[in-house]
Amino acid sequence: MQSKFRFVRNLGIFVGSIALLAGGAALISCGTNGGAPGSGMGMAMVSISDPATCAGPDGPYAHVYVTITDVQASMSATAGNSDAGWTDLTPNIAPQQIDLLGQANNKCFLATLGDAQELQAGNYQQIRLKLATDTSKLSNNACASAGTANCVVLTADDSVHALQLSSEAQTGIKIPSGQIASGGFNIAAGQTKDLDIDFNTCASIVQEGNGQYRLKPVLHAGEVSTTSTSINGTVLDSATGKPVDGKVMVALEQKDSAGVDRIVMTTMTNTDGSFVFCPIPEGTYDVVVVGMGTSGTAYQPSIVTGVANGQTTGTVNLYAGTAGTATFTGMVTSQNSSSAGTVADVQLSALETDSTSNATFTIPLLPTTTQSSATLMVETAPSSSTLSCPSGTDCANYTMVVPGGGAYIGAYATTGSTLTQSAALATYVIDGTTETCTPMEVKSAANALTGTGPFTITVSNALAFVACQ
Repeated sequence: MQSKFRFVRNLGIFVGSIALLAGGAALISCGTNGGAPGSGMGMAMVSISDPATCAGPDGPYAHVYVTITDVQASMSATAGNSDAGWTDLTPNIAPQQIDLLGQANNKCFLATLGDAQELQAGNYQQIRLKLATDTSKLSNNACASAGTANCVVLTADDSVHALQLSSEAQTGIKIPSGQIASGGFNIAAGQTKDLDIDFNTCASIVQEGNGQYRLKPVLHAGEVSTTSTSINGTVLDSATGKPVDGKVMVALEQKDSAGVDRIVMTTMTNTDGSFVFCPIPEGTYDVVVVGMGTSGTAYQPSIVTGVANGQTTGTVNLYAGTAGTATFTGMVTSQNSSSAGTVADVQLSALETDSTSNATFTIPLLPTTTQSSATLMVETAPSSSTLSCPSGTDCANYTMVVPGGGAYIGAYATTGSTLTQSAALATYVIDGTTETCTPMEVKSAANALTGTGPFTITVSNALAFVACQ
């Protein structure tokens, strides 16, 4: 799932994903917190929440610890790290270490960061989070054995590994306007609002070729309501009417500026098949579900479109077809404007377009022992004894396993959604995005599955990123 910080304000903010569990910090009121703000002002208080799809005991990580030192916001979409105009939302906090996979006693929040702060009314188009590198001010450092303030603890053996920080994690992890619902968070004088910042923990951890773990944050944001902030439902096997015997991943998606459904949050269903997303930004979402049975059966995607904040999907049927899995392998390359290889972080997604509605959805990767996130993050590297890159590039190989069958799709209905399949087999486009190259997105050709599964497809042309910084 994805982790979230919440700035409860006369303006409130959450960063994270879904919290389904118990333990952690108390729910924070979204009231004025000590009095009405001054003219043209709001108030902000910061909290954080989680669980995630990569959490143990089934996922690879028992804990993911990060140490927050500051949270800031700017009304400028282009403000740099040292530019004026950044508003400090947590000016007096000491470094606070938080387990992003920890448990919350109120189903949404893990911890509170600082006291309420006044904010100038306006349209905030960037938010940034700063993480610590110095451990000297941490009295109880869960990462002490790794000599760092940020770390991962592996489920397999409880070993502690330093979580290396990309440069922006130290200078400020930015959420630009394009990753904020409605293009920015708007607060008028006297208004009380909540803004959710979604930190996709599982998609944000990159295991490098040298065995180290690095944090490459994947963040989204949007305004949330204090009264109806969840979407929930239950996923059942269509044949048995019972919960799936295996793992089921649920993704909450919204269209980007190009009309492509992008994943906002993800979670795993409980043993009874239930799921819940909270808190979530105001708006309408598509719910995309995939599953993998313990016997190796790949369930075909089920998609419920047009689910509004505060609604329940009811029962979503998941269909175990005969198509099996589709394994895509390929390469990503990156080079700078001088046609020399350079390192780049690239997020890979599998896109499927419904032939009936012409809508394009992101299909989450099947939840297997090697895939705990709905998308795949890779880091390119120079050629080595185990990696052969095209001349003038850095590169990375990838493997992605998705359902072979076409999706079952239906519109939300209060009486229950009727899902129909427009194609027996899927047609996938492998989509790569990065923040450091121009253009920022590269897609493969469409790969239409034919014949009998399981399928293995080699994507013939590399996803080639150029003009990388």
